[in-house]
Amino acid sequence: MPRPSRALLFTFPVLAALYTAQGAQAQNPPAVQAQVVVGPEVDKAYAQLMASPRIQKLMESVKADHERSIEDLKALTEIEAPPFKEQKRAEAFLARMKALGLTQARIDAEGNVVGLRKGTGNGPKLLISAHLDTVFPADTDVKVKEHEGRLHAPGIADDTRGLAVLLSWLKVLNDNRIQTVGDLMFVANVGEEELGNLRGMKAIFRDHLDIDGMVGLEPSGPGSVLILGTASHRWEVTFQGPGGHSFGAFGMVPSAIHGMGRAIAKIADVRTPSFPKTTFTVGTVGGGTSVNTIAPDARMAIDIRSDDMASLLETEKKILAAVDEAVVEENRRWNVSTLSASVKLIGDRPGGRTPPDSVIVEAAVRSNAAFGHKTLLRGGSTDANVPISLGIPAIIVGGGGRASGFHSLSESIDMTDAWKGAQNSLAAVLGLVGVQGVSAPLLPKRAVRTK
Repeated sequence: MPRPSRALLFTFPVLAALYTAQGAQAQNPPAVQAQVVVGPEVDKAYAQLMASPRIQKLMESVKADHERSIEDLKALTEIEAPPFKEQKRAEAFLARMKALGLTQARIDAEGNVVGLRKGTGNGPKLLISAHLDTVFPADTDVKVKEHEGRLHAPGIADDTRGLAVLLSWLKVLNDNRIQTVGDLMFVANVGEEELGNLRGMKAIFRDHLDIDGMVGLEPSGPGSVLILGTASHRWEVTFQGPGGHSFGAFGMVPSAIHGMGRAIAKIADVRTPSFPKTTFTVGTVGGGTSVNTIAPDARMAIDIRSDDMASLLETEKKILAAVDEAVVEENRRWNVSTLSASVKLIGDRPGGRTPPDSVIVEAAVRSNAAFGHKTLLRGGSTDANVPISLGIPAIIVGGGGRASGFHSLSESIDMTDAWKGAQNSLAAVLGLVGVQGVSAPLLPKRAVRTK
């Protein structure tokens, strides 16, 4: 989009990994200063929004809904939602969504809760989302406890707070009869955590080809805007051999566990670039039948991540080659060929980035400025990876609240003034879709994709 000469310059911290021209050889890329141009059209839209008595009243309604929203947060948190077992929480969220006015909302074939709040027509369609699943297994104690001003429970911040914010937005928009120009697609999705493999968001973008952009909610500090999707591949490697007695068959058969051990040692020696950041780990191992048996089987799971797909694939190539070399060496050790290894891709998260000069990022930056926040652009592996990989503009922002202990049993959130974050992110959304009689939508409509 061309940038007229009259524009606002915002200087803020941005992760060096987002800009390959800066510090490409740095061992630990620090935050650097960068100038981002917010065009006059974006600035005008937010000036109009923040000056509008209707929008001011709407923001006050977000504040007024704070206590009720906390009750939603507690109730949803106490419905466990392990990966692949999100149905009960989905049903509860759907019931609340329908009660708040999205009567046509439904649970789709993948398990996502989807509801469309129509605009006036001819505007963009913006997906706003939070994920239903948590990392915690079934039967985890998810009872919410309050201590020293914080709410404590596994999953309460990541991402149940996002779910509660979506419901609050829906309530205040309907209560205040705010008519957006573009459509708002409310989604509570499955499959964001662990081996969920972003299945919920993949299904959304497979089944809805007319989505023009995405704003997702995750626990984040004020001013944080995620624009970089860290890609990952996860592999399950299975080693198989004939097995045998630890004494009687010694020297005649290879050990699947020994072969896996050789592979792990080789993988540990793989070198990766520090920039773009590329990582790997053998996360789990298992196998064998008894202490006095030459193991007939062994297995391990490997996680490989990178901010650059080419670097990920190069590291993956080295790791899979290490597995093959280890099998050859273990067979050679006993002069046999009976040990083998098979690999299976069990996780595939595409990556990419939303350009910092795109309208969706400028909108978030300008909204942050309106609420007195400096912007920190960052990266990570989230639901936004899917649209970003498809070339669809997407960001992740916070919904308010000071959270800590993500993915641990000690997870907690301080909800003091959390409504401020919900206001900030809602303002970013409204600028993108436009508000009838107040501002035109900033998010451009895209050509409809085809399957």
